[in-house]
Amino acid sequence: MDRVALEKTFFELYGNTEEKPALYFAPGRVNLIGEHTDYNGGFVLPCALQYGTYLLIRPNDDNVLRFTTSNFPFRADIPIHHVSQKLGQEWVNYPMGIFEQFTRRLSVPNPLNLSGFDMLFSGDIPNSAGLSSSASIEMVTAFALNDLLGPGMEMIDLVKLSKASENEFIGVNCGIMDMFVIGNGAAGFALFLNCLTLEHKLVPVVLDGFSLVIVNTNKQRGLTESKYNERVEECHQALEALSTHFPARQLGEISYMQFYKIQEVIEDEVIRRRARHVISENQRVLNSVNSLLKGDLQQFGAFMNASHDSLRDNYEVTGTELDTLAEEARKINGVLGARMTGAGFGGCTVNVVKDTVIDEFMERVGEAYHSKTGLIADFYIAIISDGVRKI
Repeated sequence: MDRVALEKTFFELYGNTEEKPALYFAPGRVNLIGEHTDYNGGFVLPCALQYGTYLLIRPNDDNVLRFTTSNFPFRADIPIHHVSQKLGQEWVNYPMGIFEQFTRRLSVPNPLNLSGFDMLFSGDIPNSAGLSSSASIEMVTAFALNDLLGPGMEMIDLVKLSKASENEFIGVNCGIMDMFVIGNGAAGFALFLNCLTLEHKLVPVVLDGFSLVIVNTNKQRGLTESKYNERVEECHQALEALSTHFPARQLGEISYMQFYKIQEVIEDEVIRRRARHVISENQRVLNSVNSLLKGDLQQFGAFMNASHDSLRDNYEVTGTELDTLAEEARKINGVLGARMTGAGFGGCTVNVVKDTVIDEFMERVGEAYHSKTGLIADFYIAIISDGVRKI
């Protein structure tokens, strides 16, 4: 990120005054393992990335919130008292939802003496890649407002506020994982999180001659238009059936052995497979944490492979593009694990690849993927980063 160039754009948009804009950054994230478990009160193991969203922001005296991004042509000037009104499917809804949450939670009207802000967002997270660009925008906005306006919220408050905005304002029934790791990530560590209790700890990721390589399918898909919310409902149905034999608030509270004994109470085979994925994935996260703590990358890679297979067969959220990337990656000697990451139906895979074969990996996987799907994949070497911060 070129701060000088970004500030130049900001001043061209909003004018150069004595008060300089403040700069904030929130990373994207990649989930190493633990997919579709977060909204089921289960375990996840994500990490923050070097890619993310930058925000230049400065107060104005116009009672207007001005939203611009370097990534899309759409921009908006929103009067403060109209902040609760969504603008179709535009990107500005993500930061607008944060403003709406701030004003709602801190009483009304205008509890923070808000006079308006000029804002320029700039992100380097690949579009529609499933690396959580939406949560990155939400968290950078929440962190900046908390810093500039001084309500004194703790990080957990900003995380919960951003999740509420995604659920209530955007209308996506996501869990808390994305916001949590964006707020609490640390360079060199994955975040082991219990999404039910929010207990968490940092787990060192020692790659030692290997790298995390993210591959983007470049298949366009919208999260709210996918079957994400359908899977949430199917998990609710599974929990309702299982709860007749095992009291649980969420599927994540049921161990795999407990599920194995009572799974037949779920009469619908599709719903049973949805539960089987969530509950077995929970166990894979626990096993993966132990593997990383022991420095056993090969075993960790095996759990990644098993995760993808369950997401394909039991949860049915992969699709031709993601399956092709995972299958082709596993053909290469030096790839320890390959799995889809994110909501699915497009987006990315995450792979553990030996450094000496990365060029071969990108060439062979890229060629095979294009041959089979007609799409061109993009490759990113991921660096595990710190969480949201002021720069």
